[in-house]
Amino acid sequence: MSVPSVLVHRDADVLAKAVAARLITGLADAQAAKGSAHLVLTGGGMGTATLAEVAATPARDAVEWPRLDIWWGDERFLPTGDAERNETGARGALLDHVDVDPDRVHPMLGPDAGVTAEESADRYAAELRRASRPEDHGPVPSFDILMLGLGPDGHVASLFPGMPALYDERPVVAVHGAPKPPPTRISMTLPTIRAAREVWVIAAGEEKAKAVHLALQESGPMQVPAAGARGRQRTLFLLDRAAASKIPPGLGRPASP
Repeated sequence: MSVPSVLVHRDADVLAKAVAARLITGLADAQAAKGSAHLVLTGGGMGTATLAEVAATPARDAVEWPRLDIWWGDERFLPTGDAERNETGARGALLDHVDVDPDRVHPMLGPDAGVTAEESADRYAAELRRASRPEDHGPVPSFDILMLGLGPDGHVASLFPGMPALYDERPVVAVHGAPKPPPTRISMTLPTIRAAREVWVIAAGEEKAKAVHLALQESGPMQVPAAGARGRQRTLFLLDRAAASKIPPGLGRPASP
């Protein structure tokens, strides 16, 4: 796994704009190299704000949206269209405004599909397996960019400290009893996250500062799940100054004045 690099931006608004620009460049470069790309989205305030910034800039046209596979790192097990679903936020912020191929947008099923959370997880794992290629050397694609938010408790996706999902080797699992609502969720596991070429952990706000500090130290991923979120080629912690306020001096590199 790669050693994290830390980039610090002035505030949350600048961070969202900077991550959006980085995302457009990364996807365009991946498509230029391989013809297509795989992107894993995150929900939450910063994830949605970043997608809205992508939609707002004309530079978004650098991405060939029909040649992009879009996945989610986790999802709340709620009906399709529910305002709390990560998919709903992503569609409203970006996906409804660009020319994506509907067959290459891969949402996680909710209860309205007539499945249990476990069945939804199994079906998503099967969908990932179908999208993988021999060169991926595993049951999931080698995602070009996998975006993660960070909770104040150090959770990423729906992998919460001390919960059984952290020990699971399956690609995707159902999560029950999550400490923040809703309690039932679907999540990629750490082995799936680590299959990504690049993992980006995005965090803003002073309430995230302790979790950022722990995730960048020698913390165990069972206590601080973000400490286990690493990409095969690159790991970026993309932060605003408040979220970076507790990291050791010299660890973070200013990315904007």
